[in-house]
Amino acid sequence: MARARDILLAPLWLAQLATAAKSFRDNPILGSPTLNAWGLHAARRRLADRLARRRRVRLAGFISALERAPFDRDGYFVRRNALGEAGFAALRREIEASRLPAREMRQGQTVTRRIGLDDAWLAAMPATRALVKDAGVRALIHYAAGCGGEPTFALQSIIADPARDERDPQTSFHSDTFHPTAKAWYFLVDVGEDDGPFAYVPGSHRLTERRLAWEREQSLGARMSEDRMHGEGSFRATDADLAALDLPPPIRMTVPANTLIVADTSGFHARSASPKATHRVEIYATLRRTPFVPWLGMHLLALPPIAGRHARLETGLQRLVERAGLGRSPWRPVGRCGPFDAANL
Repeated sequence: MARARDILLAPLWLAQLATAAKSFRDNPILGSPTLNAWGLHAARRRLADRLARRRRVRLAGFISALERAPFDRDGYFVRRNALGEAGFAALRREIEASRLPAREMRQGQTVTRRIGLDDAWLAAMPATRALVKDAGVRALIHYAAGCGGEPTFALQSIIADPARDERDPQTSFHSDTFHPTAKAWYFLVDVGEDDGPFAYVPGSHRLTERRLAWEREQSLGARMSEDRMHGEGSFRATDADLAALDLPPPIRMTVPANTLIVADTSGFHARSASPKATHRVEIYATLRRTPFVPWLGMHLLALPPIAGRHARLETGLQRLVERAGLGRSPWRPVGRCGPFDAANL
């Protein structure tokens, strides 16, 4: 039975080599120690990086050189006072008053709440819509991701309770995937040292020969890793790994409210552990596309039936998958709430 299943699924597993598929556990071709010893993962990693760098050349003209140069060196943008005082105050009032459909996920001591910012909700939130639709903000996300396309935006709350003696896997330094990809955070509250700030290893987004050799080594045993996320292609890096890669110490991004951070999360990053109970609120965005294409456009999520409806479509798809018994998402619907409300999970 298992052999028949493998034969049936082999074409799908093979086709995934040309996509953003990254799990060494779920795809025996991607996870094959023999193929990866011959250079399969390293070849995908190198090709994805080369294509992303070419696309970034075409995206560079949309960003000032003053912002682009630090990103090219470090792997992230930081834009303080992103909206000005009046714009920030208006946006904050809208978000404090919002009560929208939310989902939550618990990872150890941390609950993450997301409220999708679909166009239907943004119609009543003009200040928030202005940020979400801002061409300059999107240009930073596109450049960090190394591609064009439609980012997905959400209100996000990070609610940490260190009294729960459970490890949050996001506090380990990791790379999200094997190719450039972008995440962005626009903070609605100040983020201090004890508030679980975003941490990033500067320069870790660059594919050096040393990094490529390290990834090849990880790929040999990833499918058998005891760390589920490592086995799914989000490689975890220890302090010893970072030192062996000749990388500098991580930067903990303690920033005031009204700051925008956009990072290439193929670089090593983590959520710092919170020594106290914290409740961080931000506008979150992400953009991750298939890396093996030369073009900037032709993004499925930008098509008219889908654009501006990401959250509702994703929630609907989750329900269909769970009703069909094909899996269970870690994200659970918690009804309408605001980003500053207490956690439900």
